[in-house]
Amino acid sequence: MAVAAKAFAHPARVAIIQYLLRSNACINGDLVQELGLAQATISQHLRELKDIGIIQGTIEGSRISYCINPERWAEIKNEFNKIFNQFDPPKSGACC
Repeated sequence: MAVAAKAFAHPARVAIIQYLLRSNACINGDLVQELGLAQATISQHLRELKDIGIIQGTIEGSRISYCINPERWAEIKNEFNKIFNQFDPPKSGACC
């Protein structure tokens, strides 16, 4: 889970994930234009996201289309939910 959390720790990777969630697929060049980052920077972040399985890519000619890997996304979501669901906020404004 720490590896997945690290993926969400960089603003560029979060932006890439959000773009993929909105568009449900994209071509690498679209991300460069959309996010305003260098191609090399985008490629590095895509590689990191792909290495942990959050995204998957399909080669289309000389380009790659990326999308969220639904199985891995569900696994990561479940892991985070296990932690988040453990918190039971105090009643009536009690706080430390």
